[in-house]
Amino acid sequence: MKTIRVSAAIIYERGKIYATRRAKGTFKGLWEFPGGKREEGETGEQAAIREIKEELDTIIKIDSLLTTIEYQYPDFHLIMDCYFATIVEGLPTLKEHDDAKWLTPSDIDTVKWLPADYLVIKEIKKHFS
Repeated sequence: MKTIRVSAAIIYERGKIYATRRAKGTFKGLWEFPGGKREEGETGEQAAIREIKEELDTIIKIDSLLTTIEYQYPDFHLIMDCYFATIVEGLPTLKEHDDAKWLTPSDIDTVKWLPADYLVIKEIKKHFS
């Protein structure tokens, strides 16, 4: 079974968290925290910063590691490092997703998330409770 290592940015601003909806693929229509696969030699923080620049044309600053989760999908094992981040420059512009929302921690359950992201949401709720 293949293992995929990814980094996700929990972009937090004015009491809200930025979420994106997948536009294509197996998980089309489900919501996630933006990010993506780590490249050879990258740290988790570097991957999150690069992926947000590529996906949202936005520069972020990593504030802290929220959690690292592991989730077994049918075709692969996911290890995801999730970082709290803030926007340093630019406004998020969707390049790979078809929708985005700013959600408060209390309304974070109003969208249908990718399965692994529910584990992240559990940690977010602990952090803000």
